[in-house]
Amino acid sequence: MNYFELFDIPVSFTVNKAALTRIYVRLQKQYHPDFFGQESVEAQDKAMEMSSLINQAWKTFQTEDATIKYVLQLHGILEDEEKFSLPPAFLMEVMELNEMRMDGADAASITARVDELQAEIKAPIAGILANENTASLSEKDLHGVKTWYYQKKYLDRLLAE
Repeated sequence: MNYFELFDIPVSFTVNKAALTRIYVRLQKQYHPDFFGQESVEAQDKAMEMSSLINQAWKTFQTEDATIKYVLQLHGILEDEEKFSLPPAFLMEVMELNEMRMDGADAASITARVDELQAEIKAPIAGILANENTASLSEKDLHGVKTWYYQKKYLDRLLAE
């Protein structure tokens, strides 16, 4: 059972946080191990397993990056620790940002340029990310999201340095 099935919501890059919270509370009331103290060992183990799964799903759904990564993995588009080649034009932009840093540019200038790049790389896939159910997306669309996901991670790391 995947996290979307567990929460009975469509597979989507974005989740409705208010609805998700209601479902999370309902599931925790249903499966929290404290409610199974008088039950059989098997029932207690099942409750512990479900509670753990619910918490893992909840944690994944709390950030956009984690949710997107999970959806891409569900679709078989993204694998942990894979070597992904970023577009050369993007890598040139990153080199320019690194040169700016080495030339002593102030942090605000670098942050502003990273923010511009973030907006530029997200624009082509913004509609795809807003799709309420990824089942209708093409492999090309999913690969576009994957490319953006890796570019975004790269830029996020630049800001963290």
